[in-house]
Amino acid sequence: MNSDPFGTARFARAAHALLRIMAALSFISHGTMKLLHFPTMPAMPGGPPPMPSPPLLSLFGVAGMFEIVGGSLVLLGLFTRPVALLLSGEMAVAFWLVHARAGIIPATNMGEAAYLYCFLFLWLATAGAGPWSLDERRSA
Repeated sequence: MNSDPFGTARFARAAHALLRIMAALSFISHGTMKLLHFPTMPAMPGGPPPMPSPPLLSLFGVAGMFEIVGGSLVLLGLFTRPVALLLSGEMAVAFWLVHARAGIIPATNMGEAAYLYCFLFLWLATAGAGPWSLDERRSA
């Protein structure tokens, strides 16, 4: 029995790299929004004003630094396994400290991104950076 009837397995390495790269770019943007206010979120009519930058040594500030620095390392595929494990833990903490206060179901507590990043980074910590990464070049 053919376990790959559509021949998609040949794209697995490229998909691994693209998942790492695109997730890292998105993750970095969460940090830059927190610390640098870029990209800016459009103001919602009647909504709260934009949040000021948090102190760098606050929990929110440290999270922003992790997202920028750790996300950049994952983007480059450098030290991916330990960095991804650290980021997975950061997202687990974010989920339980921030989002779970509103209930434990990610779809209802605004915690879907933290939940998904947690498991995506856990997968990268076990699978490694994959192709198109500095980790792969260093091991060659």
